[in-house]
Amino acid sequence: MKIAILSRNARLYSTRRLVEAAQQRGHEAVVLDHLRCDLVMEKGAPHILYKGELLTGIDAIIPRIGASVTFYGTAVVRQFEMMKVKSVVASQSIVRSRDKLRSLQIMARAGLGMPKTAFTNYSKEVKQLIQEVGGAPLVIKLLEGTQGLGVVLAETGKAAESVIEAFHNLKARIIVQEFIAESKGADIRVFVVNGEVVGAMKRQGKEGEFRSNLHRGGTATLIKLSRAEKAAALMAAKSLGLDVAGVDMLQSKRGPLILEVNSSPGLEGIERATQKDIAGKIIEFTELLVNKKATKTSKKKTTGDGGDDHQ
Repeated sequence: MKIAILSRNARLYSTRRLVEAAQQRGHEAVVLDHLRCDLVMEKGAPHILYKGELLTGIDAIIPRIGASVTFYGTAVVRQFEMMKVKSVVASQSIVRSRDKLRSLQIMARAGLGMPKTAFTNYSKEVKQLIQEVGGAPLVIKLLEGTQGLGVVLAETGKAAESVIEAFHNLKARIIVQEFIAESKGADIRVFVVNGEVVGAMKRQGKEGEFRSNLHRGGTATLIKLSRAEKAAALMAAKSLGLDVAGVDMLQSKRGPLILEVNSSPGLEGIERATQKDIAGKIIEFTELLVNKKATKTSKKKTTGDGGDDHQ
């Protein structure tokens, strides 16, 4: 089987581990920079040119699409899907997860717990907005922020008003979110593959830092999830249609609260904290996808069914 990892940097830990895991299982693994893929739409023959050459022979892709290139990255994933190449993460699921507002709405509709969140069209009723999420302290997030960037903790009502008004004046889209004090600067990252929790870690922010992201200097330790935490992580991934996901949640007095779901979760922190071969789990799921497609094709040939494969 030939697996393509869509990544802009072959030296990144996650990319290297996926290549290693694929090769250990006897597969050919190639790293493709999705920004160097040219997409050609044609009736009955969509195809991709990579560095000017026709790209063929790919059985499955593992997208590692960065937030800053979501638009083009998901277009590349869609093109592979049009070419009947299996993708470990569906293009539409990536789009859903990258839109913080949309993903929160989907998860709220699914009945998942989350910090109370407000979003407006640059409303002038800033005081009312602050009260809607329980008052200060509160968290203000840029919709396009990643890895803890664009996230501000406003300690007082006055500070919250100033930050919100500043973002509004810049026409920056933000969400205003309830601050969960009892989480004490820690959150949980749950790694889900094919409807199964394959690893979980607790991330603790460094002293004086409310953001727990490892990119911001946080530390990660192994954690055993409660039944409620495991169920919430699985439901969050399922609600967004993600077969591979990193689900971030807070522990609170009212149970697990989902913060966001990442469609390209990093492997370094979770593998080091859990000492598990998470990359191998992703490759095993890739094998299942391709084998399922092969079985379906074989059945169609046997029965004479020429219908399209929409799975």
